[in-house]
Order: sequence, then C-alpha cells, then structure tokens
Amino acid sequence: MRTLFQTLFDSRVRRDKRGATSVEYGMILAFVVLVMLATLSQVADVTTHLWNNVSDKVQKAS
Repeated sequence: MRTLFQTLFDSRVRRDKRGATSVEYGMILAFVVLVMLATLSQVADVTTHLWNNVSDKVQKAS
C-alpha cells in the first residue's frame, strides 16, 4: 500500500518540469565548456609553435 507521502511526491514530481530543465541546461553548459577547452587547446598549440619559431629565428640570428 502506498503511503500518503509517496502519492504526493509522485504527483509533484510528475508535474514539476524544472528539474528536467535544469539538467538540460547543465548538459548544454557542460558541452559548451568542453568545446571551449578543445578550442583553447588548439589555439595553445598554434601559439606555442609560433613562439618556438620566433625563438629559433632569434637564436639563429644571434
């Protein structure tokens, strides 16, 4: 037999969609952060290569 608490909790959970929306926004935010990290990693690699190239040219010029 279901208790009164279980009945009230189930009906409120089924009507309340805020939790699902929060989870969806959290997943979108996590995806955006992952894309930003991947992009930043690529930019860092290019920038490191650029400065290493500059350093090599300065050393060869001296």
